[in-house]
Amino acid sequence: MEEQVARFVATEQKQPLPPPPSETGIVGTTRRALFATPLDSVLSILAGLFIVWGAWNIFNWAWVDATFTGSDREACLGEGGACWAFVGAKFGQFMYGVYPFEARWRIDLSVVMLIVLVAGIAIPRIPFKRANAILLFAVYPVVALILLTGGRFSFSGGEVTLLLLIAAVITISDVASRPEVGFGALMKSAVGLALFSLLALFLSNVVDGGSVSLLDLRFSTLSLIAFLASIGAIALAVARGLRSHEISRLRLLLPFAAVVLFVSAMSADFGLRPVPTNLWGGLMLTLVVALSGIAASLPLGIILALGRRSDMPAVRLFSVIFIEFWRGVPLITVLFMANFMLPLFLPEGVSFNQLLRALVGVALFSAAYMAEVIRGGLQAIPKGQYEGADAMALTYWQKMRLIILPQALKLVIPGIVNTFIGLFKDTSLVYIIGLADLLGTVRRGFNDPSWITPSTPATGLVFAAFIYWLFCFSMSRYSIYTERRLDTGHTR
Repeated sequence: MEEQVARFVATEQKQPLPPPPSETGIVGTTRRALFATPLDSVLSILAGLFIVWGAWNIFNWAWVDATFTGSDREACLGEGGACWAFVGAKFGQFMYGVYPFEARWRIDLSVVMLIVLVAGIAIPRIPFKRANAILLFAVYPVVALILLTGGRFSFSGGEVTLLLLIAAVITISDVASRPEVGFGALMKSAVGLALFSLLALFLSNVVDGGSVSLLDLRFSTLSLIAFLASIGAIALAVARGLRSHEISRLRLLLPFAAVVLFVSAMSADFGLRPVPTNLWGGLMLTLVVALSGIAASLPLGIILALGRRSDMPAVRLFSVIFIEFWRGVPLITVLFMANFMLPLFLPEGVSFNQLLRALVGVALFSAAYMAEVIRGGLQAIPKGQYEGADAMALTYWQKMRLIILPQALKLVIPGIVNTFIGLFKDTSLVYIIGLADLLGTVRRGFNDPSWITPSTPATGLVFAAFIYWLFCFSMSRYSIYTERRLDTGHTR
């Protein structure tokens, strides 16, 4: 018995046998995924029949029975398929709204510049990222605004004072954040002047005063005082910063120079025909609202998220109230409030453009959601990262900018892009307050007597849905690419 068993014992390593042909390739994969059991087979066949039936009907509607050419509704009253002739006839309106035809090159130029600058940031191999970022976030908005509106803005003394006050706050924060500078007498004086300027600027909207002309600007008495206080705050902060060899003079003067260049550029005459925002519409308006909301909500969301995790009770309370208020109100209510109620709370004679009101409402609403997404990333960072940064004697902003925020933002890329996608789709709600975005312009086209047919609404909505899907899908795919490129975690 032992000899018979020993005869079949292998004396060397046997090579593995190949899998059966029925378990590999397309046939094997299909069998395992769709026909593993009789129930799976029945469900797969029924689902396949439904998909074929749906695809065939869509193909017939969108291609076989569709009308691609025509000058009016008569061309689309035949087979009952899609009326692509309607989209072709209204395509310019869907893209530009009622923007003047002879000035549409300005929109095209703005879009081309945006694509070039975004590509320079999004493609890793393209060099000069810092210069590209400055052009995209600092220069391009001003250039695009001048192109789209025609420029020649008129600034009041109060508006210039507000810009200078913002420049003063930035300069003071930059200088005071340096460990070698501290918070001495000059910096305390600069902060006091900035607060006094803010108070005087607020009172200038409440208290009536005389009118004063300075530098071709009209000031009230209080706004002129606020203007001079802001200049004084900038001067004191710059004077203290010049004593430190760690801060360059160009950096100290950059906020003030940016305000001067912005006011000069926006008020200059470039020979462009003015185009009011009530003529904007279509995809152009959708992109303006979406990109403005995205650009404003991310930095605001970061500040609010940091404020909600701050150790200062007043800052934390303000951030919590702001976030919870905006998250608890529907966006449509925010738009109605910004459009109809905001003018009631402004001083007499002060008004904001309807589009600007909508942009502010969308940005604040989206910033509240963005803050919670970023707060989740901040909470996911191990405590040791914070302690290590403190051990290196980094200031709060150095710690956040160099160590914490880069890791937190990388962790929440899906949530950030998800908020961006939701914001892009929510831009269609501006139609409620009379702004004709892409979807609103398509819906207005349904009322054109020359194109009223049974298939016109479905065709227009399918076209609009495809445009929205194209942008949202592109953002989703790029976020996946960015996640993989920045993934430095260990899977083993």
